[in-house]
Amino acid sequence: MNSSRRAAYELKSQYFGRFCLKLGLTPNMLTAMSLALSVVAGIVLWKNHLIWGAVFIVLTSFADMLDGATARAGKMGTTYGGILDHVSDRYAEFFILAGILLSQRVHAGWALFALFGMIIASYTRAAAESIGKIENCEVGAVGRLEKFVIIIIGLIAEELIPGYFILAGALVIVGVVSYVTSIQRLRFTRQALREKENT
Repeated sequence: MNSSRRAAYELKSQYFGRFCLKLGLTPNMLTAMSLALSVVAGIVLWKNHLIWGAVFIVLTSFADMLDGATARAGKMGTTYGGILDHVSDRYAEFFILAGILLSQRVHAGWALFALFGMIIASYTRAAAESIGKIENCEVGAVGRLEKFVIIIIGLIAEELIPGYFILAGALVIVGVVSYVTSIQRLRFTRQALREKENT
């Protein structure tokens, strides 16, 4: 998600954040809810209920959106909360992709290909921001939400029209765009570090 889309997304999502605050929900509570929903998604996918798996991935993503929106709306963002959110996101990706792997609807290699791609793209950003002291390395055309949308489409299509390896194709796409994102972030980091050295 680029910076302009991110700014528009954060502005619109604050409406939901204010609603959560009225319900007494905190960002960390919503992070825990998102993680719990991802566990359910993984279990449902493992049991081969692909449509329900897609539904729970949507719910996972929605709860993940709400924790950031609530933090911004209530000015409750903390460093620890940000770390907790990022770590929970990686666990969620693992549970969901592990569920797809265990469903045996695709070759295990494709699920692992997509899982490692998603993790390495996130790790590249984290390393750039923590080690390289880059203020924001959220570059790349395809973000986590878009990758989940690709997986959701793959799950629904695999259930409705099986036999065409659509889910495997979706995982390949997610893996490829994730590795491309990692490379984009490495290039962005190298350029940013060079500019720092020259100032």
